[in-house]
Amino acid sequence: MTNVLAGLLADLAAESAVLDDLVDALPAPDWARPTPAEGWTVAHQIAHLAWTDDWTLLAARDPEGFGAALDTRFGALLSAGVNPVDEGATAGATEQPAALLARWRTGRAQVRTALAAVPADTRLPWFGPPMKPASMATARLMETWAHGQDVADALGVTREPTARLRHIAHLGLRTLGFAFAVHGRTAPEAPVRLELTAPDGELWTFGPADATDVVTGPALDFCLLVTQRRHRDDLALTATGPVATDWLPIAQAFAGAPGKGREAGL
Repeated sequence: MTNVLAGLLADLAAESAVLDDLVDALPAPDWARPTPAEGWTVAHQIAHLAWTDDWTLLAARDPEGFGAALDTRFGALLSAGVNPVDEGATAGATEQPAALLARWRTGRAQVRTALAAVPADTRLPWFGPPMKPASMATARLMETWAHGQDVADALGVTREPTARLRHIAHLGLRTLGFAFAVHGRTAPEAPVRLELTAPDGELWTFGPADATDVVTGPALDFCLLVTQRRHRDDLALTATGPVATDWLPIAQAFAGAPGKGREAGL
């Protein structure tokens, strides 16, 4: 296992622990609290993470089986007019909170072990483009943080931003072309540079230094944007250049169809 992947998996464990602390002692009725994601409770959020971990394990341990399951299980649900992601979250949300929490804990630990065993250059199948284990770990960290934000918002909790946001910010930039593609638009050729203020005040930079398209602002705000946890108008981000300006309203660091995002002012 490379040092990069080891660090990512450690950060994934740490991010998972932050969310775990929010729900560990949560009374059973509070698992039914609505979150900002329409129709999803706290239980739905944890169930979704557990569901995604199951698919991650399948991709890491049995790539061919992942493809077959995607064709059959996903295909059957889609043919029936059912969103597989919503179905997975809804099914998990019916479990008793203690059982759901235990399942999520077991699954996320298995994911870290499974990804650590995958050769670094192996591309694992996924719902979007195939990913190497380091990218898969980054995606799991991003999702854990994003769904953790939904839970924190539901519980009225403000989480302390950490240096782990750097992984999400980097992923947000790497998925720029994908964000344009899922909106039926050609990916721009001009590069974009990020100049983001980290939680400790350090300046994080990504992208060519001579890029004319630049996004500046707090790293936290950028991560909230690319995970679609806050509306563009509610964030202190500045876009310079046509590509950066066009990108921010459609940015998404997650696979799948474009999300609905959040309404302004919420």
